[in-house]
Amino acid sequence: MFLNYECKAIFALTFIQVLTPKYVDMTAIKELSTRNFNKGVALTSCPVTFVMEKIGGYWKPIIIYHLMSGPKRYSELKRAIPQITEKMLIQHLKQLQADDIVHRDAQAVVPPVVTYSLTKPGEDLFTVLDSMVDWAVKNGSV
Repeated sequence: MFLNYECKAIFALTFIQVLTPKYVDMTAIKELSTRNFNKGVALTSCPVTFVMEKIGGYWKPIIIYHLMSGPKRYSELKRAIPQITEKMLIQHLKQLQADDIVHRDAQAVVPPVVTYSLTKPGEDLFTVLDSMVDWAVKNGSV
């Protein structure tokens, strides 16, 4: 399949436009959008929305659950949750660290030793996760 000269020129122009700052700025998140405004209102007015923003998703509660038994190294978490990809584990650990739920302790030795543990706000989630476990057992999933 051959592209005529006009199609090639449009493709080249579109490709170049994507790389120019004018078009890169268009993909930035609009801070004043209605969606972001509504999300901010929901986060401040609804406690459930706030909690789900912090620990929502598939992997975060599972990571927190495994850290409830004590500090763990990255490899221990990876072995405890074999279905999670390395990318997702790293990404969620960084998000949990940014939300002050998980503490990352990196020791400057060779090879590097990194340990993850729950912070005080993370430990406060014990009752929430225990309730989730009780609900799962009660409703026959385990």
